[in-house]
Amino acid sequence: MTYKETLFFIGQSLTINHSNKNKIAIEKQLKENSVDWDAVVKVSTGHFVFPALYCNLKRANFLHYLPEDLVNYMVHITDLNRTRNQKIIEQAKELNELLVANNITPIFLKGTGNLLEGLYEDIAERMVGDIDFIVSKDDYQKAIKVLLDSGYDTVHKKEYYYPEFKHYPRIHKKDTKSIAAVEIHKELLTQKYANEFNYEIVKNDTQYINNFRVLSYTNQLNLTVIAKQINDSGNDYKTISLRNAYDVFLLSQKSTAKNSIALFDKLYEPLNNFLAVCYEVMGKISSLEYTVTNKTKLYLHIFYKQLEQSIIIRKKHQSRAAKKTLYKKLFKYSIFVIFKKEYRPWILERARDKEMQQQILKQLGLKK
Repeated sequence: MTYKETLFFIGQSLTINHSNKNKIAIEKQLKENSVDWDAVVKVSTGHFVFPALYCNLKRANFLHYLPEDLVNYMVHITDLNRTRNQKIIEQAKELNELLVANNITPIFLKGTGNLLEGLYEDIAERMVGDIDFIVSKDDYQKAIKVLLDSGYDTVHKKEYYYPEFKHYPRIHKKDTKSIAAVEIHKELLTQKYANEFNYEIVKNDTQYINNFRVLSYTNQLNLTVIAKQINDSGNDYKTISLRNAYDVFLLSQKSTAKNSIALFDKLYEPLNNFLAVCYEVMGKISSLEYTVTNKTKLYLHIFYKQLEQSIIIRKKHQSRAAKKTLYKKLFKYSIFVIFKKEYRPWILERARDKEMQQQILKQLGLKK
């Protein structure tokens, strides 16, 4: 199987319990014994959907088509992830109770928010990194103090910290119960787009589920795409994250994706691009339909071109995209030096940081 074939096999397999068309197509491939399972494991693991793939194949009663040792491995990894996610849910409960007791209402975001609201049939499906939540700007500093006073501390100790626009530096608690790092947000995305999607906008239609405050399904879907396309520069890389795509697919069963992204102006194009890629990779599911424009056609053309190239060519494209992203950041910082005095000490310290200098040289391809 080529990388493209592997990616599409996984993408469509994640939909087989909602799409009979895709279920028939995937079973046909399984019966033909044409699946390169080593490639599937590698790609699904890299996209953080290995447990979700297992759960969907199991629900479709397709596990008997798989090698027995692979099934055993999938069960093991999925069980480990289920245990981890249960601990994350317990940690989120403690955080929620602590903040609410201090008259702060957190809105839980992304993977943790999805777990808390019950988006997945099995909590083991979602691989979660940090616990993210957002609070009002009035409660932001108070929330930081409450968590630091309760034993949380910054994950990476530095002499200087970026005056972060979106969230406080990641914090964690050194005890056996607190398994995940925490990000306290005051904004949802970068300053350029913050006026289109922020706390004041999303607070108006949050949901109260299982004693937790989470985003509406529409805003969950939008944030899931934004996290990839904007915060992780996915619109520049023109790739897909299957973990984000799977979340968008599940949320599209609750809120029409095409209508959800129509709420935006500047954000609309990158979000529509992501929907286009999801629609293609996940087997043209109707809930993922997008608006066909000349820009999405070009975006898909580049996306497909990358998939059909060798791994060396793909890596070169990703390297160019990484440089483009870095140049954008460096330009932004240079503007900040001129117009934002609160950023000047951080930028000067960063410029003196030997480790950071080495990282930038590597990103620019000037050092191995």
